[in-house]
Amino acid sequence: MAGAASEDNPVGINVTALVDIIFCLCLFFMCSLKFRELDGKMDSWLPENKGAKSSVQMNLPMDEIRVLISYDKDRKQIQRFFVNRPVPDTAEGDSLLQKLIREQSASYRSLGKSDVPVIVDAGGGVPWKEVVKVMNMCKAENVQKIEFGMGSAAK
Repeated sequence: MAGAASEDNPVGINVTALVDIIFCLCLFFMCSLKFRELDGKMDSWLPENKGAKSSVQMNLPMDEIRVLISYDKDRKQIQRFFVNRPVPDTAEGDSLLQKLIREQSASYRSLGKSDVPVIVDAGGGVPWKEVVKVMNMCKAENVQKIEFGMGSAAK
């Protein structure tokens, strides 16, 4: 008899209720457990001193080459800007953008600045192929430092 006292066990303990409670707790924790999905997750380490800024300072010397890419939902087309200059989304515009990147990077190299980054600032609706196209242009012009921004085009 499990609940009765015997000579070896002078105190009789009824463990049926204890087993029931432990079983219920196990079921509760097993049912409430949520697994984290790691599929599609990409770890990234972004610099803390670059990226979105609350205010734009206009009088600082430019130490970067910025390419803005946005998607106009009303006209359903891509808009590209090299610093503040609009660049059309055509084959001629592609060659013009590559020429502007080449000239600006050569200008910085002549000043002794070899590590000036090209910052690709793409908005939310921009297809990835447009970003990759700009990255390929930078690599073709031997620009090794490419960064991604989330400034005015992401708003």
